[in-house]
Amino acid sequence: MCGIVGYAGSIVTPSRKPLEVCIQGLERLEYRGYDSAGVALASPGMDHVEVRKKAGRLSNLIENIEEHPLPDATVAIGHTRWATNGVPNDVNAHPHSSQDGKVAIIHNGIIENASQLRLDLQAEGYRFVSSTDTEVAAKLLGKIVDNVIAETGQPDLFEAMRRLGRMLEGAFTILAIDCRQPGIVVGARHDSPLVVGLGEGENYLGSDVAAFVAYTKTAMEIDQDQAVMISADGVTVTDFDGNIVPDPVVYTVDWDASAAEKGGWDSFMDKEIHEEPAAVQRTLIGRLDDNGNINLDEVRIDEHDFKMIDKIIVIGCGTASYAGLVAKYAIEHWVRIPVEVELAHEFRYRDPILTPRTLVVAISQSGETMDTLMALRHAREQGSKVLAICNTQGASIPRESDAVLYTHAGPEVAVASTKAFVAQITAAYVLGLYLAQLKGTVFRDEIRQTLDSLKAMPAKIQWVLDTQPERIKQAAAQLEDAQSFLFLGRHVGYPVALEGALKLKEIAYTFTEGFAAGELKHGPIALVDEGEPVVFIVPPARGRNVLHAKVISGIEEVKARGAYIIAVAEEDDKDVERYADVIFWRPECPTLMSPLVDIVPLQLFAMDMAKQKGYDVDKPRNLAKSVTVE
Repeated sequence: MCGIVGYAGSIVTPSRKPLEVCIQGLERLEYRGYDSAGVALASPGMDHVEVRKKAGRLSNLIENIEEHPLPDATVAIGHTRWATNGVPNDVNAHPHSSQDGKVAIIHNGIIENASQLRLDLQAEGYRFVSSTDTEVAAKLLGKIVDNVIAETGQPDLFEAMRRLGRMLEGAFTILAIDCRQPGIVVGARHDSPLVVGLGEGENYLGSDVAAFVAYTKTAMEIDQDQAVMISADGVTVTDFDGNIVPDPVVYTVDWDASAAEKGGWDSFMDKEIHEEPAAVQRTLIGRLDDNGNINLDEVRIDEHDFKMIDKIIVIGCGTASYAGLVAKYAIEHWVRIPVEVELAHEFRYRDPILTPRTLVVAISQSGETMDTLMALRHAREQGSKVLAICNTQGASIPRESDAVLYTHAGPEVAVASTKAFVAQITAAYVLGLYLAQLKGTVFRDEIRQTLDSLKAMPAKIQWVLDTQPERIKQAAAQLEDAQSFLFLGRHVGYPVALEGALKLKEIAYTFTEGFAAGELKHGPIALVDEGEPVVFIVPPARGRNVLHAKVISGIEEVKARGAYIIAVAEEDDKDVERYADVIFWRPECPTLMSPLVDIVPLQLFAMDMAKQKGYDVDKPRNLAKSVTVE
């Protein structure tokens, strides 16, 4: 959701760089989704913090600054807002200022006790101009700074921020600057992401590393209920009580700014779909050691505890939950223990049965999905171990898990997830084989053969990308005016159908429903009339031919009722050729691994449908890349 950037540079020489860092950082955070943008600057000699903010795209703010330039500065904060309190407009946009204008803050999250705090402040004579919880925090922080000055005789924004952190309830990351201390930016986090970028003679803050990766690849983690102060010369981290945090974790970002740029592609989504072969390949690199054993990235679970696991629960939201459904088929097949797949936002509210022998697998691209994070914490409170499948180093979910499997897909900028999906599935396969290795449910040579099959999948994805786009583009042009779609699949084709339907909803704004193909005759077939587009994920006829026969039977049923059939099928499938109006072909591959290739044409189809309609495929309406509130 909201994007946050902070910069502290030389207090001796104000310059344009603080503004430049914030604007460029916000540009790289646009993928998170937003409806307004703003910046605040300070430098020695100012009697108030300079604030500029505009509703709409970041380009609106940039144009306004070009028309009415801002002064040089030594510190700055920048924000892209996703509306949760108050409509998207200039007034509700961040930053928000204290009553006297000397302090400005930006905020990501929801402050749950803002209504009561607002009433308390209004009773003291404070005035509010916006509908946001953030302005409440800004006015309150200004009041606390004044109290600190009254107590000590000088401003101490860092101490004031810690006191603010103790008073707020809900989820928040807050950054603040004060014109009386123009050499520092302070921040605090509770249930919302914040990371430090370490530079030379300058330092950075961001809601994720994309905010500053163009300037430094060295990052520092800020943990739950911690406050941070950056200046040109250093970084100080404390808890909300003021206790210094010794040796915060520092790590190196494993990608650079160019990875978060289009690089000649029409859209980030197009680029990221074409990066899927590399995403699968990188997720598999280094998974097998010299002794033939599979490795995870970080494991803080004893091997004995892993062997004792008798149930797995996979939690995730949206695309991540569909990757979890694919994981269920693979893990149950290889490990022979039951796997449940839960929507993370429902998980802790239904009183799930959790024991120390339950492994909870939390899947999240960003590692900050609040619903998944809260479900993870509930699982750990009940004594279960948690393993995270995540694409983001240093994020909250992997930090709070007992083991981590990173997908190494690189930054995903388009809001609709594509390469993260195939990387998550690949990681789930690795996890399944790792557990099978520990429990001895699959022979070692069979594990190696399966890994070899996985390593062959990038080339098969590339085959789809090389041979099918024109066919897909033609289908999208033909079906541009379709009002609805049905997506149907069996076995591992079922989660692919769900994900394909989601992509069309997300970016082409077309009503779609995904079903298990066997459900067709239990209700959904009532939706089928003349010309209704129905997409089938067809399993190969090889091996379990009964699956193939059942799907073909479903195609016959809807074809008889006038449906327009789109099929994703293996090359040279004569049965499909007989009935389908359009076929997106895939090369031969193992059934369990077919989701890695079957989803690719459906992603391209959704993208082409959106382009046909003139929509922005990277920034669909009403959606945010990282959902950091419940």
